[in-house]
Amino acid sequence: MSTRRSRTALAVLAAAVLTGGLAAPQAAAEHRAADTTAVEWFDVTARAVAAAPAAQVTNSRTWAIGWLAAARATRAVPAGVDRAEYQRAALASAVHRALTELAPAQATEVDEAYAATLDAIPDGRSEDRGVAAGERQAALLLAERAADGLDPASVNAPFAQPAAAPGVWQPTPPAYAPATQYGNRVARPFALRSQSQFRLPPPPALDSARYAADLAEVRAYGAADSTVRTAAQTETAQFWFGSSFTLYTEPLRVALARSPQGLAGQARLVALFHVASVDTQIATSDSKYAYTRWRPVTAIRTGAIAPDPAWSPLHATPAHPDYPSGHGTYAGSAEGVLTALSGARTAPFELTSPTAPGVTRTYTDWRRLSRENVDARVWSGIHTRSADEAGITLGRSVAGYVLQRQGELLAAR
Repeated sequence: MSTRRSRTALAVLAAAVLTGGLAAPQAAAEHRAADTTAVEWFDVTARAVAAAPAAQVTNSRTWAIGWLAAARATRAVPAGVDRAEYQRAALASAVHRALTELAPAQATEVDEAYAATLDAIPDGRSEDRGVAAGERQAALLLAERAADGLDPASVNAPFAQPAAAPGVWQPTPPAYAPATQYGNRVARPFALRSQSQFRLPPPPALDSARYAADLAEVRAYGAADSTVRTAAQTETAQFWFGSSFTLYTEPLRVALARSPQGLAGQARLVALFHVASVDTQIATSDSKYAYTRWRPVTAIRTGAIAPDPAWSPLHATPAHPDYPSGHGTYAGSAEGVLTALSGARTAPFELTSPTAPGVTRTYTDWRRLSRENVDARVWSGIHTRSADEAGITLGRSVAGYVLQRQGELLAAR
């Protein structure tokens, strides 16, 4: 293979000491963490996907395909090659191939990054075999996932709106838009046996004490003109109002940059995070459209419990059913994978949100992100607490199952 022989210096990551989940001696961990290839390609992937936006689950699919191919290609190293050189070439090759096919508009930047990575690897057998392995795994996975129902058009397949009735989802103000993400529930998962494998039990009955408490809480704390919601609660609602896919990119990057594992383990972390995310979003839509539970704004404006036709939530309600909360399921899935593969706690890291300009929050554990997501959707006025908590449970369940099947998922084809 013809590549330039100039070698760029690789900066050593200042990996923070994890407070849990470290199985290797610190000196060995620092040595392994010195290779920045995974973080560099994480950033390339993030930029390429952000510049070619699609449905959230479609974006997660792009990550899952590229990084699962990378994890498969780097897992086993053939004899007679330099391990580090082979794995760097394999990871870059796999992600490059996936991105050039799935985000073709960003091919120029992706190609430039690929050339830079190969420039830093000596020409020879290790590089050539790594490139071939990455190409092979990406090509096989792209073929395997073809027509999986996760393209934007399939994701937003038309939903046959049921007649209005107590508890049944109806389009919500102000747009009264038709339902979205219905097609997720028939898309093909990566790991789940079926879309309904982790279908939740039904939401609380409309005449139950739990439902009455849920609705009273949203009515009081989630109203646009609430007199009981504090400034801190409003900030939390605003901070987590944006896309979960966007908001969890930085926490995953933090975990990756601080990982004490080598390239194969780092690729595994990113791959399983997004495989679990895709399958969680499929399972979320299965439960949402199995129960078609109405949103709080519909219940409060038209329900039998002291209807208030003028009530409005702090934030506009997304166009799909209440139960479970998609933010909750995403948070539960992310928490499950990050905890299992990087430990429950980490050194402090800062997080910002595009929907809360100027606000920076500091975290030291993944579970706090889940707790804030639960509260935020209630204080936004767009979900009941039952829907949020059920979402966390569903996401954790899917993540646990994906982790159980990781040996099969990561096996090279």
